[in-house]
Amino acid sequence: MRFAFKTSPQNTTSADMLAVWRAADEIDVNESGWTFDHFYPIFSDSTGPCLEGWITLTALAQATERLRVGVLVTGIHYRHPAVLANMAAALDIVSGGRLELGIGAGWNEEESGAYGIELGSLRERFDRFEEACQVLIGLLDQDTREFTFDGSYYQLKNARNEPRGPQRPHPPICIGGSGEKRTLKITARYADHWNFMGGSPEDFARKRDVLAAHCADIGRDPAEIMLSSHVRLGPDRDYQKVLDEAAALGDEGLDLAIVYLPPPYDPAVLEPLAEAIRDSGL
Repeated sequence: MRFAFKTSPQNTTSADMLAVWRAADEIDVNESGWTFDHFYPIFSDSTGPCLEGWITLTALAQATERLRVGVLVTGIHYRHPAVLANMAAALDIVSGGRLELGIGAGWNEEESGAYGIELGSLRERFDRFEEACQVLIGLLDQDTREFTFDGSYYQLKNARNEPRGPQRPHPPICIGGSGEKRTLKITARYADHWNFMGGSPEDFARKRDVLAAHCADIGRDPAEIMLSSHVRLGPDRDYQKVLDEAAALGDEGLDLAIVYLPPPYDPAVLEPLAEAIRDSGL
C-alpha cells in the first residue's frame, strides 16, 4: 500500500496550500499530491472561492522537488484535448517528469452551464471523452511527431506538440470514475491508473472486477493499471479511521490511498498522519 494526499483548491488560499505541499514534499510516505479541476466549490457552498486547478498545480510543482503531481481529475470538456496536451507536456517538463495526467468525462452542470461550456448528454460526454483520450495520447506519445485525427468532436491535421515531456511513452494517464459501461471500459483501453472516487470495499471490489473483465476483452493485463481511491480525513483528524478504510480497500487490491485533507489546510496534520501510516505497517 502506498499513500498520497489531495488538497482541493476550494475555500482556501494559495499560501495555505503551498505550506501543506512544501511540508508533504519532505515526508517520505507521501508519493504524490493532487488538486481538482473545478471553478466553483463542490459538495459545499458553490459561491465560495475556488482556485483553478492546473495553474495551482503548476505553482505547487515548482515549490516541490520529489512529489508526483496531478489534477484528480481534469474535466475533459473544459479544454480542447490538444490544448490540454500542450499544458501536460509543459508541466511534465517544468516538474522534471513528475506529472500524472488525471482526466474524466466531466459532470458539473452548474459551472458548465454558468460558463456556457457544453456538457452534453451522458452518451455525448463519453463519446467525446474517448476521442479526447486518443488525441491526448497521440500528441503526448514520444514516438509520434505529427498526429492526425478525424473524429466527431475533434479533428486534427498534422498536429504537433513540441517539446514533449520526459516521461515515456507519455505521462501516466489516470482516469477517475466508476461507471461500469463506459468509464471502466475506456479506462481498460487507455489508462495507466484508475481512481475509485470512494465508497465501500465491496463496491470497490465489484468495480475492480468489471475493470478486469474489460481488460480481458481487449487482451490487456489488469495488473498494468494502478488502482487508487480517495480516503477522507475528517476535521476531527481521526487518523486511525483513515488507516482502517485504507486497509479494508487494500484487502481488495488497492495500490494507492489518496488521503483527502480537510480545509482549512494545516501542515500540522501531515506528520501525525505519516507516523500513523508507518506504525500501521500498511
